[in-house]
Amino acid sequence: MTAIKDAVHDHVPVDGIARELLDVPVLQRLRHVRQLSTVALVYPSANHTRFEHSLGVYHLADRALSHLDVDGPRAEHVRAAALLHDVGHGPFGHQTEHVIERRTGRHHDEVEHLLTSGAVASRLDDHGLDPARVAALVAGDGRLGGLVSGALDVDRMDYLARDAHHTGVPYGTVDHGRLVRALRLRDDGLALADGDLRTAESLLLARTLMNATVYTHHVSRIAGAMLDRASERLLDATDLDAGRFARLHDYELLARLQDCDETRDLGLRLEGRNLYKRAIWAPTDAVPSHLVGPEYDRVRELERAIADDAGTEPESVIVDAPSTPSMPEADVRVIVDGKARRLDRVSPLVEALDGAERARWRLGVYAPASVADAVGQSAERILGLEIGERRVRDPME
Repeated sequence: MTAIKDAVHDHVPVDGIARELLDVPVLQRLRHVRQLSTVALVYPSANHTRFEHSLGVYHLADRALSHLDVDGPRAEHVRAAALLHDVGHGPFGHQTEHVIERRTGRHHDEVEHLLTSGAVASRLDDHGLDPARVAALVAGDGRLGGLVSGALDVDRMDYLARDAHHTGVPYGTVDHGRLVRALRLRDDGLALADGDLRTAESLLLARTLMNATVYTHHVSRIAGAMLDRASERLLDATDLDAGRFARLHDYELLARLQDCDETRDLGLRLEGRNLYKRAIWAPTDAVPSHLVGPEYDRVRELERAIADDAGTEPESVIVDAPSTPSMPEADVRVIVDGKARRLDRVSPLVEALDGAERARWRLGVYAPASVADAVGQSAERILGLEIGERRVRDPME
């Protein structure tokens, strides 16, 4: 048996199908896709990759299967899915997933096309495993699918602990050992054992705090929005197709952006951390409801209108209007008095954390520093915002 040294889980034993899959190209590619993408521009030590995260997810899945007394081919399918769960990510992970979805109609959890041919399919077949079944588990289907992708998944358990470790932020520390041991397999999926309400709440609290300090940090949001626009322009301006784009490494995308006339400026800015600035940073109560998560084409129309009003180039304006925050962990089921109940039905903490997430929502408008003030004033008019002195910063940040 092979054991791989890991920064979070110490030694990760790798055997069976996992050992056979370690060197397949789709998995090795994840060595070149950073787990936290543009967050590294905020936390310089956050350079860990999706490959090491995948090993961590496999490790926790393997431990969970042992505690759940699941073995044989059923367990091997889950182990394979855990190790391969991130192979659908494009360069810079979540920061390019919307580009890929718009261009291909495929979500990063839809990986069957990557598993049914080549080395992956061959090695799964050698172990009597069905690639389609592995892909379904990656998507969260079936009783055990929730272990790989769901409210109680080992993916979340690993990335919270791993991201906290590599950023140096303590808030994501979770007792994944206790969580794994507390899992129970019921007819309709996974739940946490009776008496583990606080364990479930700790997962929710960790994710909320990591969202605030790491995942939605405004610098990462700005860089991510710049990368999204640059990627769209690259696909429009070159013969690079969306399928090939989705298989690039992080460094390949940066190189291609800098080689293209239409994207060179953004590529150089991203590499040198010379980012756009916040021209607008508006809270929920200052933003009309139709600007919460608008369609992409509508966002681009607004960017052009703001740029025209400000007398600058359309490429100099980015509108970042995310959807209302969701809290998938609220769906975690906890066994209370013998019945599996949703966490948000038995924990008053959920409502408070949900309110905190919604209160942190911001609409951002970004532009180069030289035109940020003019863009902010135009955006306030065009978007119909009522923010006054809160246009760029609010006093709570």
